[in-house]
Amino acid sequence: MSLSAEQKAEIAAQRETARETLRATAPGIEQHLHTAIPVLDHGFVRVVDYMGDDAAIVQAARVSYGAGTKKARDDSGLIRYLMRHWHSTPFEMCEIKLHVKLPVFVARQWIRHRTANVNEYSARYSILDREFYIPAPEQLAAQSSTNNQGRGEILAPEEAARVLDILRSDAGRAYDHYETMLSTEGKQGLARELARVNLPANIYTQWYWKVDLHNLFHFLRLRADPHAQYEIRVYAQAICEVVKDWVPAAYAAFEDYRLNAVAFSGKGMDCLRRMLAGETVTQEDSGMSKGEWREFEASLAR
Repeated sequence: MSLSAEQKAEIAAQRETARETLRATAPGIEQHLHTAIPVLDHGFVRVVDYMGDDAAIVQAARVSYGAGTKKARDDSGLIRYLMRHWHSTPFEMCEIKLHVKLPVFVARQWIRHRTANVNEYSARYSILDREFYIPAPEQLAAQSSTNNQGRGEILAPEEAARVLDILRSDAGRAYDHYETMLSTEGKQGLARELARVNLPANIYTQWYWKVDLHNLFHFLRLRADPHAQYEIRVYAQAICEVVKDWVPAAYAAFEDYRLNAVAFSGKGMDCLRRMLAGETVTQEDSGMSKGEWREFEASLAR
């Protein structure tokens, strides 16, 4: 993990400064404030600020449902009810702001989640650092034979070494050319907004990312899933640990009803009923395509 000297000084100053506040605080997340959690080889996730906690979710729900709700179920039970029945607005009462350092190709996946506020480091007027994501050998895999956007078997050691050499040399050469184009030693030098176009997708960028809890749960449901690409999944897993400390009741409900749950189509439910009745069901008589059947079997095996 790489933090600049300025970022380290900023974090140290923030952690040393205690502030009295009348606003609601969540002790679990306070320990994460201004602490960089390492991810990948040079990346990190850092909590910059947050608003709300489990109590804020309950408070919002009871305003909506009326005072009588308190008598019917405790806070944890209410949160589980809200999660179970897809009542999303109470979870929107909580927000978190993260400082994330990540490879550009991961950022391009991440930005598809458009229900957040993002401000990214700009290479138009700043020079990017010579930092690239180079996968560990155990993360180098061949193309999956069954999933067009997934990985298959791990590469043999000699093939992995060959690929790593290519990745390192290509990244280094591209950055050398980037510096050369920017050079102003007796020359004009190319504009930064143009010189950046030659940089590879594994170079690191940074951004501030602010999102409400409802939309964060949607991000985590997709990106912390075992089928998500490893390089974004490890960021999601790091955020999961933060959220677990921040809103433990909400995270427990999310884990139960979203992250570790599965959904079945109408055809899938029909097959389940037939199986429970003792019938042998095959892909050919299920009404599903081969891909649907494969996913159905994978869901049953979870």
